[in-house]
Amino acid sequence: MTRILLLLSPLAILAVLVVIFALNMNRDPSLIRSVLLDKPAPGLVLPAVAGLDLPGLDNSQLKGQVSVVNVFASWCVPCRAEHPFLTELRSQTGVQMLGINQKDAPENAGKFLAELGNPYDAVGADADGRVSIDWGIYGVPETFVVNPAGIVTYKQVGPLDAESMLAMIAAIDKARAAN
Repeated sequence: MTRILLLLSPLAILAVLVVIFALNMNRDPSLIRSVLLDKPAPGLVLPAVAGLDLPGLDNSQLKGQVSVVNVFASWCVPCRAEHPFLTELRSQTGVQMLGINQKDAPENAGKFLAELGNPYDAVGADADGRVSIDWGIYGVPETFVVNPAGIVTYKQVGPLDAESMLAMIAAIDKARAAN
């Protein structure tokens, strides 16, 4: 009997793993639960991007109003695709938009925003990626909604598109209503 159990145990483990994988196959990869959700935004002290006529970032900008924090880079192809949606999000909601420019040359960031338009009120240069690590960034682009108390209430992994923009607008509305 022990021998049969010993022979069947790998099959039982395999069956459990198959069930776990099957349950997660249709899961949306952009719905990664962030450890930051419902917690204060991490420390944010970034200098302005050289050459941009915008201030840098610090946590004081995350207090008193709903903010959208977007992590982007000029070298990021999905960031380019997402950019019109950020501009439209700003237009539709009037929300404060803050950008974290990750591991990018300042002149490239400037060209990127000059070409595509600038939806941001402030852009900080995260030259070494340290702040991005603190914010739990998997890769650019990622976007957060921060409520007026400085609490992260929503995270979008990957580029905004028509569908995810609706979810972002709902998250902004929810953050405003909770104030």
